[in-house]
Amino acid sequence: MVHMQDQYLKELKTYCWENGFTPEPTRTERLAYFADLVAQKNKKMSLISKRDVDSIIEKHVFISAYITKYIPEKVTRFLDIGTGGGFPGIPLAIMRPDLRGVLADSTRKKISAVQEFINKLKLSNVVAENSRVESSEFKEKYANTFDLIVSRSTVPLIILFRYSLPLIKDKAYLLAMKGGDLTDEFKKAETKYKAHIKKSTIYELAYKPTNLRNIKGKKLVLLELQK
Repeated sequence: MVHMQDQYLKELKTYCWENGFTPEPTRTERLAYFADLVAQKNKKMSLISKRDVDSIIEKHVFISAYITKYIPEKVTRFLDIGTGGGFPGIPLAIMRPDLRGVLADSTRKKISAVQEFINKLKLSNVVAENSRVESSEFKEKYANTFDLIVSRSTVPLIILFRYSLPLIKDKAYLLAMKGGDLTDEFKKAETKYKAHIKKSTIYELAYKPTNLRNIKGKKLVLLELQK
């Protein structure tokens, strides 16, 4: 079985270098190892789409690590809603060992894969939870806990808000990776939750060499929330 770790590492270093992003070498190595773990596991179950396996660094690992540049200072605990195969939660945990996080997904098989990745990567700052974040058990367990909510899932912003409010501290941030035109989705969320949004910024996630001028339409929504 040929593992691709060296190839992934090379690719990752290129992306980081081209974009003036300089993680510590040990972190880049762990990210490459994570990419390899996901690609291997993907042969048995679907964590990412099959056509994405060849571009796992660009589409999943690099971009999930890259968004750590946008994490506001002073946050300490994060929740990854709908983590799937561990994105962006695991790259985030690798890049920011000072943060503690919960990676939640309602699909048991995905969460057991994520748990396996956490163990193999020896990540002591995150836990995997097989549950729906809107369930009363989860809300009870994690009420007023998080100051950062991250999500890469396709859940609309208005739903992310609904899920987040019971779980956040008095002040928190929501960081959602999205694609395409967000105008309507954003308007709906803003209309309903205006009182809770202190500030909102949408970043265009352009990066070299494959997404210059953000031709792929990747966006990062950063919202400052208050209860």
